[in-house]
Amino acid sequence: MQSNKLRLAIRATAAAAVFGVAGQAGAVNFKAGDYDMSVYGYARFNASYDVDSNQALSTRSGSYAGLAGNDNAPEGHFGADAFQSRIGVKTTSPEGVMINIEGDFRGGGGGTLRLRHAYGSYNGVLAGQTWSNFTSFVGNTSTLDFDSLPGNAGYQSRTAQVRYTSGPLSVSLEDPNYSFVTTAANDISKDGLPTVTARLEDSAGGMSYSAAVLAHQIAYDDGTNDESSLGFATFVAAKMAVSDMITIQGSLSYTDGANSYLYRSGENFGAASAYVDGNGDVETISGYGGTIGAGINLGGGRSINIGYGMVEVDWDDAEADGVAVAGQSETNSAIMANYQWTPVKNVMMGVELQRLSRENVSGTDGDASRLLFAAQYNF
Repeated sequence: MQSNKLRLAIRATAAAAVFGVAGQAGAVNFKAGDYDMSVYGYARFNASYDVDSNQALSTRSGSYAGLAGNDNAPEGHFGADAFQSRIGVKTTSPEGVMINIEGDFRGGGGGTLRLRHAYGSYNGVLAGQTWSNFTSFVGNTSTLDFDSLPGNAGYQSRTAQVRYTSGPLSVSLEDPNYSFVTTAANDISKDGLPTVTARLEDSAGGMSYSAAVLAHQIAYDDGTNDESSLGFATFVAAKMAVSDMITIQGSLSYTDGANSYLYRSGENFGAASAYVDGNGDVETISGYGGTIGAGINLGGGRSINIGYGMVEVDWDDAEADGVAVAGQSETNSAIMANYQWTPVKNVMMGVELQRLSRENVSGTDGDASRLLFAAQYNF
């Protein structure tokens, strides 16, 4: 019985991390002929107050861009929006084919409909755009910041792919995602092969866990030189309920030539994965990161969540080869703590305090304190 309670607690907190809510999301279910239909989504209000420099993105998430060297930046910035609001439709055919289309309003800097999910699946085969297979929410701490902690496991975003799932194991071929340090190299980069991923995600006793690997080709062709290298990435993530009230969760990631999949590294999200050296060879750039957090269920729809995450990119080889990387982010980190309250089913309100820090290769650094408020109404 205790084991079942622990598993339920883990699954509930994992769902909260994915949806950014402290309660169970709802849906409108109905039949359309022989099809089972579900319409779901939420309206979300986000507000932020930046005590130091203005680090707010759309949805009021915290940004690392411009954070280093922000000592003399104007202080005290307030903003609010509803761009995180989303709507989705799921349908299942009589033959068992499931189709999901979902969007939110973060596109174009905010206010424009953005496609999040558009895929179909049947008998374990999925094709379309959805969460990368090189992603897991098992180790995530629930945050009000839509972009959450640096170092969360994997890509933490959606991409076009073909995936096959059998039990806890899933493999995929995905649209490649990488960049070179310099603009000139990016202008002649090419995608010759899909990204290959494999992920194992399961639970045992009082623990849920996930582990994944990824490999892809990094290449360029300038008409004279046609060079490439292999990039790879891996992560492990876990969540454990230590009691009926408390969960502890976290993740560890390592990349080499795949920093686009090292969450919130670089300028804000993925750092460059490679550079072209003086001989025209593609040289990979490595990085690592991790998170640790705790969730405390206070009962009555109330919870406290505390999390820390950091990522670090190794620019030493690029710097030694004369590549201009002084302004690149070497370390991004954040600590966040929030209180979430569900006064009635499908309504969440919360407040979050966060501290963002960044240090560049040059040694220039900066940090910023932020306060967030959110109200979410699910259907």
